[in-house]
Amino acid sequence: MVIAGKIIVVTGGGNGIGRALCRRFAADGAGAVVVADLEAGAARAVAGEIGGLAVEADVSREADVQRVVAETLSRHGHIDLFCSNAGIAMNGSEQAPDAEWSACWNVHVMAHVYAARAVLPAMLARGEGYLLQTVSAAGLLTHPQSATYAVTKHASLAFAEWLSIAYGDRGIKVSALCPQGVRTDMLLRAQREGAFVMDGALEPEYVADVVVKGLSEERFLILPHPEVAEYVRRRATDHERWLRGMRKQRGTLG
Repeated sequence: MVIAGKIIVVTGGGNGIGRALCRRFAADGAGAVVVADLEAGAARAVAGEIGGLAVEADVSREADVQRVVAETLSRHGHIDLFCSNAGIAMNGSEQAPDAEWSACWNVHVMAHVYAARAVLPAMLARGEGYLLQTVSAAGLLTHPQSATYAVTKHASLAFAEWLSIAYGDRGIKVSALCPQGVRTDMLLRAQREGAFVMDGALEPEYVADVVVKGLSEERFLILPHPEVAEYVRRRATDHERWLRGMRKQRGTLG
């Protein structure tokens, strides 16, 4: 995919990776960038900076996602790239309250489902379209401090894979963005709770650069931390050893 001239929607576009994506897409000559975010002020600030459209939206609500898509289609006629990027971070074991499990599930899984429901009909009718889902390296590996995050990110990756299998021969491209630590407000908040990925954390702008390269190559897995590919290989070739290593990692975190 070449970004120039494309109509792009970015959820969670007011901060972090989403904001960096919006800025990079605009710099690369996107035809229009729609900045959707739960924080209306943040969405307006980014949209104002890049000449985009701000839409307040809670991606855990299907009606909000449908409204983002409807407003974009009304203004621009089609969507070339939908970046389902919003995410939340919560540390929690199996004892986490149901409300936290539901919140993670709705943002990390159902938001992608809602986006696919909303954008795929028009994309399939045109015979082309691109879905970028921000997952996490946790979707390929795990998160030793957070069952809620690890489990829902695995499901997020599984849905992205399913979409690629189901619609890849009908002109729909799918990419899953799977970084480790990225220096966003979300990670900095998690750091106060003992986040283990601060070492090696990347700047959002670098991640946006990697995303644009990955989209140009139409790669399914976009890995800003290339070492993640090796971790996945080790997990696949000796799962028992990998689990022992993750137990040790968890033990060092307290």
